Amino acid sequence: MQQPLKRIIVDFKKLTPEVLKLLVEKYPDGYDDLNIISFKNASGETIQAVEVSTEDTKYLVKISAKLEKTMANYDEDDYEDFDDNDPDAIPDIDLEEDTED
Repeated sequence: MQQPLKRIIVDFKKLTPEVLKLLVEKYPDGYDDLNIISFKNASGETIQAVEVSTEDTKYLVKISAKLEKTMANYDEDDYEDFDDNDPDAIPDIDLEEDTED
């Protein structure tokens, strides 16, 4: 009998190259409202996330503007020097740099 998948909620700060690659492969043109899952966390806050799975884990990745921008600018070569499970591989991005004055 197959074991149930582990469920892990991932914030942008904890995103790894492996999970980012899964997201880009599953949502190559970005995700839309139909892909978003809403649920309440242990604190009663409503969380919106998109789901990707590996063989043994279901990841619920919290939606943010940083996630959208990182997915849109994804290049697998940027992460070749990092381990797949290294959350430090994905730089924190400044959303202000693209805004026009």
